[in-house]
Amino acid sequence: MLFDSHAHLTHASFDRDREEIMKKLHDFNVEIITVGNGLNDSEKAVNLAKQYPNQIWASVGFHPDEAEAADLNFTELKNLAKNENVVAIGECGLDYYRNIGDEKSKIKNQNLQKEIFVRQIKLAQELDKPLILHCRPSAIGSFDAYEDVINIIENLKFKIENYRNGVAHFFSGSKEIAKEFLDLGFYVSFAGPITFSSQYKELVEYVPLDKILVETDAPFAAPRPWRGKRNEPAFVEFVARQIAQWKRFDFDKVAAETHNNATSLFGI
Repeated sequence: MLFDSHAHLTHASFDRDREEIMKKLHDFNVEIITVGNGLNDSEKAVNLAKQYPNQIWASVGFHPDEAEAADLNFTELKNLAKNENVVAIGECGLDYYRNIGDEKSKIKNQNLQKEIFVRQIKLAQELDKPLILHCRPSAIGSFDAYEDVINIIENLKFKIENYRNGVAHFFSGSKEIAKEFLDLGFYVSFAGPITFSSQYKELVEYVPLDKILVETDAPFAAPRPWRGKRNEPAFVEFVARQIAQWKRFDFDKVAAETHNNATSLFGI
């Protein structure tokens, strides 16, 4: 059994064949967290989790791109987060890559992103739910968003029961950044790009298997051999197979342990 720890099954690209996708996942024994990117998307995620109990669970939150809308809708999100199908808060964090404009506008946007991120951290702590972190630096070779996320978490002394604080989703940082997340009690999640980019090999080898999650981020970032096409949760198998190859483990061991990691983190 496999666990896709981060997918967006509410995305419009699945509207035409979502039931077929779900049947395939049932046949392949794949379980999923469908992740909200804003209030409306989070509501859809919860409804989907209700429709497919014990196969889909929901995470609710405001993506950094939704920071301006978040302030108006935070109370509604907080109420939604109390639903029994919700197992995490996120995806939330900082995204500096899409932060465009003059320097003053960039700083203002970054400060707003940080404010909304802090509110979601406090919500996660209040409800004892782990975080699903989105960190996207401003440029290739930079780790600025990762560094700011870690500093915020450290300053807030974020910690929930059993030290299962969350996951750094779609990880593309350095070994040093990975170590900081691990030291804070976070898991590290790898996605489709590891199947076609050897730059992840050292990272995958470095992170202990008992702290790794696998994901698709479907419908985005499809693994080889579907690169450039719509991604779907069943393709998480290829992420797990790449990890098994690089870590020299049997595939079944990687599938079982990453599944156990996900169920432990999300309290499923």
